[in-house]
Amino acid sequence: MTDTSPRASHDHETHAAHQHSADHDADGQAEILDLDAEVLAEYIDSITAWLPLGAGPRHIVDLGCGTGAGTFALLQRFPHAKVTAVDTSTSHLHRLLEKARTEGLADRVHTVQADLDATWPDLGTPELVWASASMHHMADPDRVLRRVRDTLAPGGLFAVVELAGFPRFLPEDAPEDRPGLEERCHAALDGHHAEHVPHRGADWGSMLTATGFTVEAERTITVNIGPPHTGTVGRYALASLRRMRSGVARTLTAEDLTALDHLLDTDSPHSILRRGDLTVRTERTVWAARRA
Repeated sequence: MTDTSPRASHDHETHAAHQHSADHDADGQAEILDLDAEVLAEYIDSITAWLPLGAGPRHIVDLGCGTGAGTFALLQRFPHAKVTAVDTSTSHLHRLLEKARTEGLADRVHTVQADLDATWPDLGTPELVWASASMHHMADPDRVLRRVRDTLAPGGLFAVVELAGFPRFLPEDAPEDRPGLEERCHAALDGHHAEHVPHRGADWGSMLTATGFTVEAERTITVNIGPPHTGTVGRYALASLRRMRSGVARTLTAEDLTALDHLLDTDSPHSILRRGDLTVRTERTVWAARRA
């Protein structure tokens, strides 16, 4: 029987509104994920090359795959492997599949839409599970770690990649009217994340060990890409600062918010796209853990 009460109608509309918001957010995030993959491709490749693997894996699972930065790097690194790409966002998975078709890799990619905090899908018994910038989003990461341990083939490897927040792009004395603006934005965002993303910055090595993994290697990669560079870096900076603004707008002073909006205004002479002094500065830490 269908409930046609006003409350049911309201609940349906609220769900639809939330779904629309989530889809819009996913679309905005997709741009950053694609730019991140392009700008940092060399560093992602260095991580896949560093993984302590003997024979190349035949089945890989990419947890929280986004638009496929890790998926495609792994497909390139391991030409005989197939990847199961898992994400909560249907739009991310659609984007990933479109790329796979364009690159002639559709037969090597299988996508699974799943909220890993709610249900754990059947992912087979992969030899490698890859989770890049996704574990800190889990509501119960210990549960997910146990699930990964039980999913991996005996002797399989779990690679956890975590980043030190959004990259930094501006010189310390920029912008000219509000020097140090970017650092203040990061400080404000750290407070936002402490409340809303409590597992960011977790000690994944200890958590992996406590779950029954043996951590075989850990590595921190420092990224510092300076000028000259292509316009991609400018678009990456613009998309990142736009996304950062949503988390810091209520915390910044009016003067800082105005200066940030000038940077984000692509028609402004102060637009970040017009700066020739941008760099990309960030860190990524990788843990390679073996299922005992």
